[in-house]
Amino acid sequence: MRRPRLKGRICYLRRPMADAKITLEQVLHVAKLARLTLSDDEARQMQQQLDAILEYMAGLDELDVSGVPPTFHSIPMNAPLRPDVPTRCSDRAETLAQAPESEAGGFAVPLVLEVDS
Repeated sequence: MRRPRLKGRICYLRRPMADAKITLEQVLHVAKLARLTLSDDEARQMQQQLDAILEYMAGLDELDVSGVPPTFHSIPMNAPLRPDVPTRCSDRAETLAQAPESEAGGFAVPLVLEVDS
């Protein structure tokens, strides 16, 4: 594997784009899905950056982690959990009485989406 070139805090691998892991068309497709407008230079730069990330990840795939136990968190997580005990629910009429407005047995809220009738 080639030595990475460090630029600031971002690591780039110099290699020909002929064997790129992500194509310019894929970058433009993802940009379209994200509703981003990229210039040609920005798209090429994004392709190089994403390619460097994918190259780095491919390097991680080569590591032998057979002796490493699977972990979900880097530090132990001891989250206290409350017991799952059924309790009395609030009375509907009591709850709706506290709401600013109610309608048809539920909360009345301002219309968010316009509906064609």
